[in-house]
Amino acid sequence: MSKKKRAVFIVVWVALMVIVLVAALLVGGSSESESIKVVMRDAVLHGTNKVSLFGIKDVNPAYISSLIVCGALLVFAAVIRIFVIPKFKMVPGKFQMLLEQLVSFFDNLAKTSSPHKNSFLGAYVFAAGVYIFVGTLFELFGIQAPTTAGGTISLPAPLSDINAAIMLGCLSYLVILSGGIAGAKIKGVGRTLKEFSLPISMSFRLFGALLSGLLVTELVYYNISLSFVLPVFVGIMFTLLHALIQAYVLTMLTAMFYGEVSEPPVKAIKKRLSKSTNK
Repeated sequence: MSKKKRAVFIVVWVALMVIVLVAALLVGGSSESESIKVVMRDAVLHGTNKVSLFGIKDVNPAYISSLIVCGALLVFAAVIRIFVIPKFKMVPGKFQMLLEQLVSFFDNLAKTSSPHKNSFLGAYVFAAGVYIFVGTLFELFGIQAPTTAGGTISLPAPLSDINAAIMLGCLSYLVILSGGIAGAKIKGVGRTLKEFSLPISMSFRLFGALLSGLLVTELVYYNISLSFVLPVFVGIMFTLLHALIQAYVLTMLTAMFYGEVSEPPVKAIKKRLSKSTNK
């Protein structure tokens, strides 16, 4: 693109932004019947906008999101395993290279953080990282679902529900505990139990980070004078940042604590070193 075309493009873009902003300001404030307090409280607790689960029970919309995300990931993984992986080549293509880089990243994260008993750790941090990333990006699709109150709601990220965040935090803690048992037996259990606040901190860190993006977007959408262009930038920015940061933070913390509790006792390490030197 030449400098003249680039300048024209920037001028046109700025002019459109100014027109939209002026139009938004002329429209005025919000005419919503619900107060902002009710809107944001329902975004957290989902006390009003529940969704029926096949007519069996009314559940939070985030639970429906989790079912969709899990189903999509399982189908995608099955398709890759059946149709893509058998056709891998020595000279990888773009998609093969992307998969290999993704798997290598989490595998190296597990190996560098935990040099002992890290085969299962690599698989877990890969699964958890992909679930957090895809689940966070899910809210960008804006899939609508009918509520039990008669309206519709855009399905949120699965981990914006506190129950989902707590379960993922507790699952990560159990994985860390299994590493302690496998690597250091009773001492590993003791090391893990010392970090009794770890599942709580991991859960609320994940829940708070994802919920903050949801609340900021709701706040921007609520004010009609800001709800034309700004939510696009706010929503995408918060969603992408949270997807990347939270996936990395939880997997890194899990791998780091797993490595600490699974480290064998000093006597066992000395025995291994003496055996290797004798050979």
